[in-house]
Amino acid sequence: MADRSSADSGRTDGGRADGAAHAQAGPEGDGTAPPAEYRTAELARAAGITVRTLRFYRERRLLPPPRREGRIAWYNEHHLNRLRTISALLARGHTLGGIADLIDAFEKGRDAGGAAELLGLESTLVPPWSEETPVRLTPEDLAAHFPGEVTSDNLAAALDLGYVAVDGDEVVHVSRRLLDASTALVGEGIPLEAVLEAGRVVREHADAVADLFTNLVRARLFTDVRELSPADLRRLSEVMDRLRPLAKQVVDVELALAMDRRVRAELESWSRPDGPEGEAGTGRQERRGPDGGSGGPDGEPGDRRDG
Repeated sequence: MADRSSADSGRTDGGRADGAAHAQAGPEGDGTAPPAEYRTAELARAAGITVRTLRFYRERRLLPPPRREGRIAWYNEHHLNRLRTISALLARGHTLGGIADLIDAFEKGRDAGGAAELLGLESTLVPPWSEETPVRLTPEDLAAHFPGEVTSDNLAAALDLGYVAVDGDEVVHVSRRLLDASTALVGEGIPLEAVLEAGRVVREHADAVADLFTNLVRARLFTDVRELSPADLRRLSEVMDRLRPLAKQVVDVELALAMDRRVRAELESWSRPDGPEGEAGTGRQERRGPDGGSGGPDGEPGDRRDG
């Protein structure tokens, strides 16, 4: 990264601009460019985050320690790349805890071959499936989306799900589409707490579907592969590119068919003389028998018949 002049910031520190990256002097006459280094504020600015967020990442051990010169901490391009990786993973929907696990696996797998590429930290051989657009919100913006619903419990639940992340004085929502859907559901009168709980359940089922497809690829197409070579990675990338629209299509169709079945069952339940007071969502009614015990649809003990 090229040094900036003092005119960029209007402030100097020992003759050097506060906003300039520090370049260590390289070996004389070796013909190589000296590596750039950054102070805390400079690194945060280069990464597009706040100093507060940078320090938070340090506390969470998402960044390796900086080089210290007395009381001054110096960061380098490796730190900048790590911050950009964190931002990219947050944009894909990962939580900070999940990112910490990914980085740990990346570091441990660096010498094992293939792990770094598969994690997407250094390579784009396997591009992300998510095409979501993050949204930056002020606290006032967030309150406007969910009037009266932005409680500490709901915010904690959204953070735990990875729907939002705090960046300084702003909140970053992982997905414009998820934000719009949540806003619409709350606008219909569904409490945000219930929307977030539904999101948690959907996440569990979505993870199960993702496991199904990835296990299918591993078990059927990469059965004998124990360690991914560059050729295997290229092949995996091609397979996943072809699988992406097919998997989305299957899930979309199955969800639509499932919703048709459930809506029909609910309508049938509502059309019964006693209304939807029976077993929720099953289309079956349960009435009390003459003795007050649980009976079947016609009050006969143990006689439970589908409607």
